[in-house]
Amino acid sequence: MTGAALQAAGGQAPASDWTIDQGWSSYSAADHAVWKTLFERQTRLLPGRACDAFIEGMRALPIGADAIPDFRRLSDALMRRTGWQVVAVPGLVPDDVFFEHLANRRFPAGNFIRSADALDYLEEPDVFHDVFGHVPMLMNPVMADFIQAYGAGGLKAQRLGALDLLARVYWYTVEFGLVRQDDGLRLYGAGIASSSAESVFALDDASPNRIAFDLERVMRTRYRIDDFQETYFVLERLDDLLALARIDFAPLYARLGGAAAFAPGAIAPTDRVIARGTGTHHARRRA
Repeated sequence: MTGAALQAAGGQAPASDWTIDQGWSSYSAADHAVWKTLFERQTRLLPGRACDAFIEGMRALPIGADAIPDFRRLSDALMRRTGWQVVAVPGLVPDDVFFEHLANRRFPAGNFIRSADALDYLEEPDVFHDVFGHVPMLMNPVMADFIQAYGAGGLKAQRLGALDLLARVYWYTVEFGLVRQDDGLRLYGAGIASSSAESVFALDDASPNRIAFDLERVMRTRYRIDDFQETYFVLERLDDLLALARIDFAPLYARLGGAAAFAPGAIAPTDRVIARGTGTHHARRRA
């Protein structure tokens, strides 16, 4: 955790559920300035790239460029719309804690912000990723219900030893998902929405594959944690997430548990390919 994180946390020990006070008054002028830089950069990029639900959620939230948002005000707006709230945590939390929060419509958000010399890369999700990237979509009833179902499903997947399979669903939807709209492909995943470079790469670059979303295919596909994604999966419509929230995953775990995983950039014979990527970005990186 950065010095800013410790300052924002106020040195407090987390509760048993890893929550802490946001420590909003402890943010420095430099912290707010980093937020402003990131916020203004992304809000210039996202019109025409982010899906309608993201843009609408952002407009309805008490969030702006001048200051890191107060989680209490965010929670008030979320509670009125979808019954969610934002709770502060000091960084990454254990899986069972994370799932328990989601299952109860509490979104755990890091209360620290990256430093000015690390605007484009951060190992842990900070307040900009968690709030700017995730919270606008929690204003949408479909995403709100899906993430709650994911939290409950995560607790079950842990008991069944299948967390890696379910984690891929979260990664390729909530974090790095694309959706088709009448006016073209749009992003809704928080990992894309909070990254200036990936906001462009995911939609405009010729390198990555863009493949129609198929649940079993996604569950068998490894992902990148160190670079842009090699493949993005595309929902036909955001409402398709509701169907995923109603599925009993246990039979899928049993069937797919021994199946070979696809490499992040692989194309399978059964894929419905929207755009076959050139793979040039990752080929250059490997070279």
